[in-house]
Amino acid sequence: MRQLLLLAVYLISISVFSQSEKIDKLTVQIAYLNADSTKVDMSLVLINELFKQKDYSKALLYINETSKLSDDLKYIKGQAESSYIRALIFTERNDYFNAIDNYKRSRNLYLQIKDTLGVAKVSNSIGLVEIKRGNYKVGLQNSLSAIDIFEKQYLKDELSAAYNNLAEAYYKTNQIDKAIEYNFKALEVRKEINDKDGIKISTKNIAGLYSILKEHRKAIEYYEKALDILNPKTDQDLRGEILPKLGSEYLRFKEYNKASEYLLEGLKYNRQQDNKEGLLRALNAIGHLNLQNKKLKLAERQLNEAYKIAQKTDDKTELLENYKLHIALDSTRGYYQNAFFWQNKFYNLKDSLSKINRPVFPTELEHLDLINDNSNRKDLTDNTESKATEVSTSLSNPYILYGVLAAFIVLLGLLIYSLLKTKIHKDALEKQKDILAEEQIRTEAILEQTHHLEEVNQVKDKLFSIVSHDLKDSISSIKAFLDLLNEDSISKDEFYELIPELSENANNASSLLFNLLNWSKSQMQNLEPKPELFNIQEVFQTKIALVEQKVEDKRIVLIDESQDDFIYADRSMVEIVIQNLITNAVKFSRTGDVITISNIEANGKSLICIEDTGVGISKDNIDKLFAAHKNFTTAGTKNEKGTGLGLSIAKDLVELNNGRIWVESTEHVGSKFFVELPKA
Repeated sequence: MRQLLLLAVYLISISVFSQSEKIDKLTVQIAYLNADSTKVDMSLVLINELFKQKDYSKALLYINETSKLSDDLKYIKGQAESSYIRALIFTERNDYFNAIDNYKRSRNLYLQIKDTLGVAKVSNSIGLVEIKRGNYKVGLQNSLSAIDIFEKQYLKDELSAAYNNLAEAYYKTNQIDKAIEYNFKALEVRKEINDKDGIKISTKNIAGLYSILKEHRKAIEYYEKALDILNPKTDQDLRGEILPKLGSEYLRFKEYNKASEYLLEGLKYNRQQDNKEGLLRALNAIGHLNLQNKKLKLAERQLNEAYKIAQKTDDKTELLENYKLHIALDSTRGYYQNAFFWQNKFYNLKDSLSKINRPVFPTELEHLDLINDNSNRKDLTDNTESKATEVSTSLSNPYILYGVLAAFIVLLGLLIYSLLKTKIHKDALEKQKDILAEEQIRTEAILEQTHHLEEVNQVKDKLFSIVSHDLKDSISSIKAFLDLLNEDSISKDEFYELIPELSENANNASSLLFNLLNWSKSQMQNLEPKPELFNIQEVFQTKIALVEQKVEDKRIVLIDESQDDFIYADRSMVEIVIQNLITNAVKFSRTGDVITISNIEANGKSLICIEDTGVGISKDNIDKLFAAHKNFTTAGTKNEKGTGLGLSIAKDLVELNNGRIWVESTEHVGSKFFVELPKA
């Protein structure tokens, strides 16, 4: 370790020594040169080296001397370059007033010698300064105009900086799509010039912008790409920033293992680096994770620590997030007074942040004509001066002045009258709009009510049809058999022969009543499930027992592939669903057909499948299966009757339990009914 440190010190010393040697060599060379343009050019090379080393005081001394020599020689390029580097130094010192003044002087000089690249270079720098000052429109116009020139000449280094400046400006003016577009452009150029630091920054920026757009999967993708290319030794701050953000993105999808991995690493990493901002983000996010996992004491400790850091760093965005998490924590624990305290803080801070208006400008801005800018400005100045002279001459005549004032008063009166009249018409129009809107709402409400009544009427007709025909026929048939027996009209042997038919009619009536009662319950708006954890395999076994006789009579092969699996739902409702599906499978299976009952875990839920090799369902009829008002029913393979309500009831009950039901079927091949229910 000690040897590595010594080697690093040695290499840095060599680097500093070589740079100093280069500056000394240039200084000596300049001293022996004649006072001509060559000396100016050599001095500019020295000034650039001093600027790179951030020795601004010494650089300014040489700039002043070089500028004087350029003026004496009337060497415009030297004057332009001197002003440009002076402006760069003022920019580094945040002296934007002097920076802009020197940039404009430099641009005018480049325009005189028609140095297009010099004009673009200066305009891009002006754009950056104006963006920093908050003059986004001017900044965007300058940068866009400079980019036009850079793109024509494909100057990669200049394009990299210009694209990045524009991306930052668009982000600050809430134009996130544009910000992403220019970050991608910057990333592409930076890859071509192998600017490793620039690639990392652009990739991280793209991830953050996707997060703002709520495209969180893309945010995860680019945060992970940024992590992969970071250098653990030199990119510590960047790593400390990305880790908690990446963990937070996984937390949005409730992928707790991934979220925990990145958040814990981020927390540990930022503690080691003593990075307060990164630590704050990590504590808020991991506090959120522990809150969701019901680790309330741990969450409280982390959120309290984050709150203290947020107050010190004055990071209002993370402080707002901290308030929100404290509200959730205290509400979960039942500390409602504390939750109210945090809620007040949350809304006060949110209101103060919403008052900070971030400017928004049109995406399409008019590009500046950089090459003709100087001549246009000169013409404009001349015109302004001549107009000012004319106005001054006119105003010296009192009659003209009085006439102008009188005309102004008349025009003002007309304008006020016009505005008042316009306001009256506007108010009347707004009232008419309100009346029309109310009428439209009433019309829509009436149409919706009419549609609902039509559906209710259809269901009522369906119910009466079932009661008056199917249920009546089954019960009348049973009564007829019993009357014959009571009147001794048939012998015992004849009665025993009729028992299977009598049993079939009783089963039909029982099934009808079962479905009618359950359907009517499902139509009640106040029907609420009472969920509990239970083993679905037990339900299968109970319901299989109910159809064993029918399965045996039809010689159907019933395969039970179910397994132990606990689901979280209303057991009685699930039993109704399973009974309907198994009964239907038996009803529409022929002799020798196979029914398979199975269940598996899929995506954290329980997936139930009742499969048969029966008659199947046509594509036209599949859409009618789950709708009670469609009045759709078919007879079974042995002319078993149905209400057409069983699958409608099943759908209602499954959806009440936060599940879903669907069917896959091929006519003459068989059907698969799927039910997906939650496990927790």
